[in-house]
Amino acid sequence: MNEAETRAELIDPKLKANGWGVVPGSKILREHHITAGRIQTGGIRAKKLTADYVLVYKGFTLAVIEAKSNGLGVGEGVAQAKQYAAKLNLETTYATNGKEIYSICMKTGA
Repeated sequence: MNEAETRAELIDPKLKANGWGVVPGSKILREHHITAGRIQTGGIRAKKLTADYVLVYKGFTLAVIEAKSNGLGVGEGVAQAKQYAAKLNLETTYATNGKEIYSICMKTGA
C-alpha cells in the first residue's frame, strides 16, 4: 500500500473515529503548506514544505502528522514531523505508517 492509500484507508478513518473533523471546532488540514519554499538564485522557489495533516481545534493549531506508507517503519517520518512542528512552533507532532504511531513532544524531544 502506498502513502496515499495508507492515508485514505488507515489514517483518515482513525482520525474520524477519534473525533477529528467530526467534533465541532475540529479540523483536519490535509496537504497543508507550511512554507512557500525558499527563494533561490534567479527568483525560483525551492519545493514547498507540506505537512500531510495539521490538526486544528477551535482555531488553534495543535499538531502535525507525517504519514508514510504502511510498508515503512513508523519512525521513517519522525525527522519530517519534527521539522514541520518546529516551523509551526508546535509542541506536539506525530509520525505514522497507519499501523503504528510515534508521538513526539518537541519540548522534551521524547
